[in-house]
Amino acid sequence: MYVICSDLEGVFVPEIWINVSKQTGIEELKLTTRDISDYDVLMKRRLELLHQHKLTLHDVQGVISRLKPLPGAIEFVDWVRSSAQLIVVSDTFREFADPLMKQLGRPTLLCHHLTTDAQGNITNYNLRQKDGKRKVVESLQSLNYKVIAIGDSYNDLMMLRKAEHGILFNPPQNVIDENKDLRVVNSYDALREIIAKLLDEEQ
Repeated sequence: MYVICSDLEGVFVPEIWINVSKQTGIEELKLTTRDISDYDVLMKRRLELLHQHKLTLHDVQGVISRLKPLPGAIEFVDWVRSSAQLIVVSDTFREFADPLMKQLGRPTLLCHHLTTDAQGNITNYNLRQKDGKRKVVESLQSLNYKVIAIGDSYNDLMMLRKAEHGILFNPPQNVIDENKDLRVVNSYDALREIIAKLLDEEQ
């Protein structure tokens, strides 16, 4: 039996930090795991920038509250959940993801959480566990599930490679060029076709 494990940002919803960058004018916040493979380096720099510009969790949540899922994402998630189990495995944070997950119908989400001070400043980030995406796949496999994994960035690669089937969804060219062995799709229709075929073959 297959379980679908998917990234969130870039697959179902817009990149949160890119939108924070657009709203605040802080150019460097546009960088994501599509650009920088070391997540710790990326997050520490993001927190430095928020501190420098006196932006709080409330400010970031204000940007997120105006975001909508990507066109076609809600329908695709509904289809997946009617066909298989779906787990969203993301390097986002509980404090960011809730309004977006509500719009997607609240599929199961495994992600991280933030530490804030009394003024709402984000002082640290807390990983649910190190290499969490890969370990989710390994845990499901230890329960005799097979995994179809979907992602778009450097931080998804270990999950995609550990799964029985790993699919890059609409990734940037640099990720494609460096991972030519992985299957690439650029639309929900193409993704649905692949998943449907795999599920049919399993029956």
